[in-house]
Amino acid sequence: MTAQDHPPESPPPGKAVALGPGLRRIVAPNPSAMTLWGTNTYLLGDRDIAVIDPGPDRPAHLRAILDALAPGQRITHILVTHAHLDHSPYARQLAAATGAPVMAYGAAKAGRSAVMERLAEEGLAGGGEGVDAGFAPDLTLADGAIVEGAGWRLEALHTPGHFGNHLCFAWGDTLFTGDLVMGWATSLVSPPDGDLTDFMASCERLARRDWAVLHPGHGAPVTEPRARIDWLIAHRRSREAQILAALAEAPGSAEGLARRIYVETPPALLPAAARNVFAHLVDLTGRGAVRPERTLAAKDIFHAL
Repeated sequence: MTAQDHPPESPPPGKAVALGPGLRRIVAPNPSAMTLWGTNTYLLGDRDIAVIDPGPDRPAHLRAILDALAPGQRITHILVTHAHLDHSPYARQLAAATGAPVMAYGAAKAGRSAVMERLAEEGLAGGGEGVDAGFAPDLTLADGAIVEGAGWRLEALHTPGHFGNHLCFAWGDTLFTGDLVMGWATSLVSPPDGDLTDFMASCERLARRDWAVLHPGHGAPVTEPRARIDWLIAHRRSREAQILAALAEAPGSAEGLARRIYVETPPALLPAAARNVFAHLVDLTGRGAVRPERTLAAKDIFHAL
């Protein structure tokens, strides 16, 4: 993830904070460079409570979720945006404690595009945030599925790109965006878990609807959704233009291109930059804008067409 602005002040972990009528947020105690202040767990509802992203394997976080329930409230739905280790691991423990079903698009590999599946089969390993490989929901949610409880209604939107099984959840004109759209950073897109072609399509899909506010998996609410989504799309297109310009000068591998483009990036961050470049190269290959010399692989040499 690449920070766009100075991150907001960190809220205290483990405290249920009201964000509006019927909506609270609890921040998990897992701050890092990848998660900012930690994973946002959302509690939606006044009686039947939907928990969105139960978070990482932190016992204190499970206690915080259960302690947030007021008399007469019960957790009836556990919704997972995607199967990364900072979002999904505590779904099963929360289900055991409450009896509520775990709901998601599918298991950890669900929704992966054909080209990413082939790259994974050829040995390309994921990078960045860690996959909850054993994750499997009790109930799968197809794109457009409706989930309802007392006083609330959610629409599941399949939005792959950051991860194949990624869902956003629409609550009227409010959208829970997981790691697809955040205000403090761009989303990590790292093949084979992330797919830039899918990421751009998902962002463009969200841009076609009018949202009042976005609640991301990390960081503060995004109060200017259209501007933020448009910025994310423009940012990726700008990076694409840099890659095409570099290839017009000379062919190169993902790593070589990263060194030529990310000239001010510390050496320790260049592997992540190379993964980002490769994500673009996969997308550009699929669109017929570049070609690899031998095969679609991070270490191959790519040429502009």
